[in-house]
Amino acid sequence: MQEIPSEKYRELKKRHPNVVSALETLGQTLKREGPIDEKTAQLIQLAAAAAIHSEGAVHSHTRRALEAGAKPEEVRHTLILLTSTIGFPTMVAAMSWADNILDAEV
Repeated sequence: MQEIPSEKYRELKKRHPNVVSALETLGQTLKREGPIDEKTAQLIQLAAAAAIHSEGAVHSHTRRALEAGAKPEEVRHTLILLTSTIGFPTMVAAMSWADNILDAEV
């Protein structure tokens, strides 16, 4: 399984430490602003990543959701729920990206 953060993320952090630091602080602040637990937050972010067709973000939020206690079935159900919103082909693409991570977990 690929490390968190990814090699690309570490490279960006090395080149632009202030930008990445600000982004990390923003993410932490946003999560503290409400009652949503970490697992649910990661599943929401996974859905958003799928909606914007971001393979890297789907990989990242799949990993993070698992680390936060999500089961593979919950990750897949999160994506299946998007079918009527983002369309079947987009959902299938996102599912294949999530499966890259889920299948590596076995």
